[in-house]
Amino acid sequence: MTLTGNKILLGVTGGIAAYKAVFLLRLFKKAGADVKVIMTEAATEFITPLTFESLSENPVRTHIFEVEGKTAGTVSPIEHIDLAKWPDAVVIAPCTANTLANLAHGRADDLLSTIVSAYHGPIFLSPAMNDVMWENSGTQDNMRILSDRGYRVVPPARGDLACGYEATGRMAEPETIFKTVQDFFESPYRGMKVLVSAGGTEEDIDPVRVISNRSSGKMGFAVAEAARDLGADVTVVAARTSVPPPYGVRVIRVRTSADMSKALHEVYDRSDVLIMTAAVSDFRPVQPLEKKKKTADTWTLDLVKTEDVLQSLGDKKGGRVIVGFALETEDEELNALAKQQKKHCDMIVSNNPNVHGAGFSYDTNVVTIYNHTGRVYQSRGPESKRAIARTLLDLVAQEPAFAKLRTI
Repeated sequence: MTLTGNKILLGVTGGIAAYKAVFLLRLFKKAGADVKVIMTEAATEFITPLTFESLSENPVRTHIFEVEGKTAGTVSPIEHIDLAKWPDAVVIAPCTANTLANLAHGRADDLLSTIVSAYHGPIFLSPAMNDVMWENSGTQDNMRILSDRGYRVVPPARGDLACGYEATGRMAEPETIFKTVQDFFESPYRGMKVLVSAGGTEEDIDPVRVISNRSSGKMGFAVAEAARDLGADVTVVAARTSVPPPYGVRVIRVRTSADMSKALHEVYDRSDVLIMTAAVSDFRPVQPLEKKKKTADTWTLDLVKTEDVLQSLGDKKGGRVIVGFALETEDEELNALAKQQKKHCDMIVSNNPNVHGAGFSYDTNVVTIYNHTGRVYQSRGPESKRAIARTLLDLVAQEPAFAKLRTI
């Protein structure tokens, strides 16, 4: 697999991880990509532009107007616009907290941020900083802003920091960043709109109590993350979750099953693939109490069935690909296949929460995946939800309905 013919603009900002960008550059070049490097002034304090210039075989730019050492008039006065028109993708690695703030708030006070402000295409960010800076609420707010705008993020890893201890903030390894970019260019999901539901809905009993379930949202977020890495434009409608959503996807927060239905239907018409991992409440109180119910020895609740959200979406399927999830504790295959047919799903993913390592809260799951021909995948034991998500998306891409979407 190569990147031959792809043009990548590599932005290098001022962090100790700047030296890793050299290895990333070599991986891009080895794969056949044409690479141009833009360095911030701070980055040149860590590594020289000559290193990148020699390896990229292209001039390295560091200033907005005149490149140091060049004669006036040899650099276009609108070079940032010319450079913004050139690449197929922009990759910023390492990306400092300062650069994140610049991008999030539209500041364009150096060449790199000016180019990004004029660029309309995929942008990959690989943050790298001290763990305290990474966890800072301002930095996290900036990450959410950029995620909502569709920036693709290769999150920092846990490892040895320049400060002398181990924590999260270390730039992802060059091989990880390279693989993310490569997957994007080679993915059948590139440009596809994927809609994912996640988490567990809540139905009010009174102002304090709710009916809910133990869904953590981990499976849905793993699917969203995998779709993002494969180049899809991802929207997640998320109810209550116990973990934060991945960066680089749009998140619509909801609480009740009615909220989830409304949000999903609003986005559904603009979606190519729907993957319903959310645990939507099956019942709700007929009439929630306006005041907190005082303690009693017994309490009877009158419940009414909620809307079957997957059914309502499946009824207007059109040319979309729909994947449902079936949480079953008995007659798993029979019930899953019945759900698949009734709700017009192209695929159904069945799992049993009574199996060790499967279902709620775990980082792992044990699943069986069915398509229109029957069983196409079965876990041999607990495996990470991220791995299952990638397997699922690979199988979805093999569906005839997905192939039709690619030809539209």
